[in-house]
Amino acid sequence: MGFFDFMTEDIAIDLGTANTLIIHNDKVVIDSPSIVARDRVSGKIIAVGKEASMMQGKTHENIKTIRPLKDGVIADFDASEKMISMLIKSIPALKKRMFTPALRMVVCIPSGITEVEMRAVKESCERVNGKEVYLIHEPMAAAIGIGIDIMQPKGNMIVDIGGGTTEIAVIALGGIVCDKSVKIAGDVFTNDIVYYMRTQHNLFVGESTAEKIKIQVGAAIEDLETPPEEMSVQGRDLLTGKPKQVSVSYREIAKALDKSIQRIEDAVMETLSQTPPELAADIYNTGIYLAGGGSMLRGLDKRISQKTDLPVYIAEDPLRAVVRGTGMALKNIVKFKSVLIK
Repeated sequence: MGFFDFMTEDIAIDLGTANTLIIHNDKVVIDSPSIVARDRVSGKIIAVGKEASMMQGKTHENIKTIRPLKDGVIADFDASEKMISMLIKSIPALKKRMFTPALRMVVCIPSGITEVEMRAVKESCERVNGKEVYLIHEPMAAAIGIGIDIMQPKGNMIVDIGGGTTEIAVIALGGIVCDKSVKIAGDVFTNDIVYYMRTQHNLFVGESTAEKIKIQVGAAIEDLETPPEEMSVQGRDLLTGKPKQVSVSYREIAKALDKSIQRIEDAVMETLSQTPPELAADIYNTGIYLAGGGSMLRGLDKRISQKTDLPVYIAEDPLRAVVRGTGMALKNIVKFKSVLIK
């Protein structure tokens, strides 16, 4: 292998429903939305990532925007493969290369994934020149990224709220003791907001607008210490058909998201109820760690803490906790051998 080492590049990928992140040489080099725009006539991919996300909801009939990953797994095989390949090719250090190097990859996958879905991820990576492909479970990667020593005989609970799934896992001795994967996460929150705006304000808003509302005034509880300012939302009036604007407060969004958050809370409680007693004792001392973009929802940590009576901590850069952990696993493949799935 020695001589050919310079031809192999190591990359870590967090293939998310909402965002795809890639680490190369210990740096996050790609952080882009998992969206692809395809020309319907020629079938060619015209744009990927940020460029495609700007087109979302604004296309004419010849252009279609696709989100190739649904609920954390590959839904559109062809589009996802092209997306991965285009993102890898746009890594600055690999752009200068004359030919595509062989890649050693660590890719993270949801914990509730089936064998078939796992193979789909693996094959997609092999087609973009992945010579060695390792898979790692998302909660495990999140735990490593948060900085927990997962090999210790000590229980830690991770809740990773992504775009498509919420992964809840209790980790000890480098393995997942009990886990639950629920298909309620960022995307469902966005849809809840679209539905709320339609029913309460007679305003029809698109997905991108709902996403903006979630980021600017999204909240999980109705009494925040530092509430965000009200937001003006533009959309189409369902009664008159005219464009109109309404202002929305965080309390309304908390109401809109209430049911979905409740289901995440129930899943957390269920996982706690399946935890062996010795590990439950550890979790009582260490608390619960939140990662993923969904954990940035204002007041969510407080709400889960009230429900479980446990301290809840948010990872320092929750959006990148998973990809950081994947990158660390890539650097120490020997150390994390037991965690990686070949």
